[in-house]
Amino acid sequence: MPDHVLLLAPSSNRVYAGKAETLTAAELAILLGPADQGPVIEPLDLAGVGYLRIDLPELDDRSRSAISRLSALFALYRREGDQLTPVAITRPDLFDDDLVSIPKYPGKTNEQFTRLLLNVTLAAVDREPAEPRTILDPLCGRGTTLSTGLILGHDVAGVDADLKAIEAYAAYLRTYLRRKRLKHTAEMTPVRREGKSIGRRLDVEVTPAGGERRLRLTAFSGDTRQSAVLYGKRKFDAVVADAPYGIVHGSQTDVRGVSGKRDRSPAGLLGESLSVWAGQLKRGGALGLSWNTFGLTREKLTELAADAGLSALNEGAHLRFGHRVDSSISRDVFVAVKPSSVSVKH
Repeated sequence: MPDHVLLLAPSSNRVYAGKAETLTAAELAILLGPADQGPVIEPLDLAGVGYLRIDLPELDDRSRSAISRLSALFALYRREGDQLTPVAITRPDLFDDDLVSIPKYPGKTNEQFTRLLLNVTLAAVDREPAEPRTILDPLCGRGTTLSTGLILGHDVAGVDADLKAIEAYAAYLRTYLRRKRLKHTAEMTPVRREGKSIGRRLDVEVTPAGGERRLRLTAFSGDTRQSAVLYGKRKFDAVVADAPYGIVHGSQTDVRGVSGKRDRSPAGLLGESLSVWAGQLKRGGALGLSWNTFGLTREKLTELAADAGLSALNEGAHLRFGHRVDSSISRDVFVAVKPSSVSVKH
């Protein structure tokens, strides 16, 4: 019986590439829906080349859409016996992938992983599928998640404590959009509260090539724990963040542990921030985090999310994203949802 096989895109990150099959299989399983309704997805070796086998004789619109959004998609084939026939897949991307691949800087998250994190978080959103979604990255750094959200056609927003990171991202976007000859506006303005300057705000509007709707990007410099203050009443469909690993970022967070010393794990920052981010979610919205499990267990993170009013997705493919980044970082993905309705106690 015929099936389909997926050839994965190469990754510049050797460690990530070694786990790409497992991570992409879990990602696709989530995008295709509940495990008891989805096809078998498994690694397959053909003539020494690794593929992902998808036990689907035919593709419907839903499966085509899921495959087209995959973080590691390179090519898709229909397999019948020993014959592979290329299958045309149209990517939903509104911008070239060099929007995220050009910037190089220490601590940058792998672009494929960033897209995976966005995909699995957005798949958990329990709201009407109106496009575009609105996405907040409250630890946005130099904008990898924000740029990935734009590529996927969504409005994006961010917060980061490092003003220089926001300024560097603003400079890069201006240059990139100008060189691509895309219609856009981009400006940095000071943010003032009670007559005092507390940071700066980046506002970008851009129309993709051949598009009609302008996408919006906003980013503030400031403390992520003040994100709700910075954005006021604005709510988001998804909050997506790459949490500090407690290695590079630990010395930059002003969170103190019980001993009064600086807390180098993500626990302190997340403990103070999760309720803020949860409050910025629309009902039915989803939170997606990547974090270093050496500094915080999934069980503790689940407790923190529950305290913030979020329900963790801790079963099936959501538990298959753990992978080693280096000797001090074991990264995993955590997704939780905000109830779509308010429960009434009698």
